[in-house]
Amino acid sequence: MNELAYPVIRETDLPDLPRRQGKVRDVYDLGDELLIVATDRISAYDVVLPTSIPNKGPMLTRISKFWFDWLGDSLPHHLIEVVEDAAPAGLEGCLDQLRGRTMRCRKTEVVPIECVVRGYLAGSGWKDYQRSGAVCGIKLPAGMQQCQQLPEPIFTPSTKAEVGHDENISIDQAGSLVGDEVMALLRDLSVDLYRRAAEYARQRGIIIADTKFEWGKRTGPDGRDEFILIDEVLTPDSSRFWPADRYEPGRDQESFDKQYVRNYLTTLVEAGSWDKTPPGPELPDEIVRNTADKYREALDRLMS
Repeated sequence: MNELAYPVIRETDLPDLPRRQGKVRDVYDLGDELLIVATDRISAYDVVLPTSIPNKGPMLTRISKFWFDWLGDSLPHHLIEVVEDAAPAGLEGCLDQLRGRTMRCRKTEVVPIECVVRGYLAGSGWKDYQRSGAVCGIKLPAGMQQCQQLPEPIFTPSTKAEVGHDENISIDQAGSLVGDEVMALLRDLSVDLYRRAAEYARQRGIIIADTKFEWGKRTGPDGRDEFILIDEVLTPDSSRFWPADRYEPGRDQESFDKQYVRNYLTTLVEAGSWDKTPPGPELPDEIVRNTADKYREALDRLMS
């Protein structure tokens, strides 16, 4: 099925299965596997908005699958397959809810740290730098501009919040939560993956300004613990994607991610018509259409 033909799915309901619902994803426990369903919900400022973005879930899923396939055997990950023409046993009647937007994944013990890698000075990092000359305690050269490329990518872990904002922490604090050796390993894996992916994307006209990775632990074939890449990966929901041909440091950048929606909502906040608390406002048709187009352009550029 073409990605433009998927029905809008705001919420899934698979009978007799435990469900954990995130801002965008519905996650079902199949025992030794998980079903991760990317809905067409969109969130901003930690609020799930009442308006859906058509085909967003399938596009996010296709982008994650692209990167998992791109990694090949170079880095273990949790993806088994994307559900398309056949649902898992017992869920045949739910295929319309699952098709194109669902990943069958190996279950792991989730490492409770968001592994954030920043290659450019943007977002909360720019605000931090303006206050302190550092990002998450990492000192940077003086006189840098907004959205300027950093001398080297930096690793800025954060806690994984069930609700509300994740909290930036130092690598030492992260190490105290999961172990210093584990944190050093995940830092090196995350930075290396960011570098490789950013180079690939840059050749296709996309700057990956920053991203977050999640990792899970499982027992490997040799009986030792191994860490594998989990969740979504390098999508416009977990990363800042900028068009390289319109990049100019010293200002906000155009984007392929949901920053476009945040920018619209900011106008409502500044006008006093929304205070960043639920319920969120409905999005105008133009914002919905343009947001969907941005996700589609990111997908097309990466897979070109």
